[in-house]
Amino acid sequence: MNPKHGDKKYLEHILECIDLISVHLKTGGGGKQGFLQHVTVKEAVLRTLQVMSESTQRLSSAAKASAPEIEWQDISDFRNVLAHEYLGDLDLEIVWKVIEQKLPDLQASIQRIYKAYK
Repeated sequence: MNPKHGDKKYLEHILECIDLISVHLKTGGGGKQGFLQHVTVKEAVLRTLQVMSESTQRLSSAAKASAPEIEWQDISDFRNVLAHEYLGDLDLEIVWKVIEQKLPDLQASIQRIYKAYK
């Protein structure tokens, strides 16, 4: 597979996941309380974050290098926490901060990279 084609596919998927997280949150009322109180919303958001993070890991080194402002290793580490700590001590306050503070910047950066692939 052409690396650019693969990157484009993963970039699209990341953007779709970010949009889907917004949809999940709206289902729960749109805010932190809905995320924390509605089990189905929380589970849907956590799973979507995990899947989105997996797509970031599949991007080529060149795609990642085009966005040095993104903390790629932190996203990978976050995915591992989501995948392995969901039954344990997953701190939902930290997850909420990621949603609120990191996703908008990630979305903007991914959109910028994606436009370069059109």
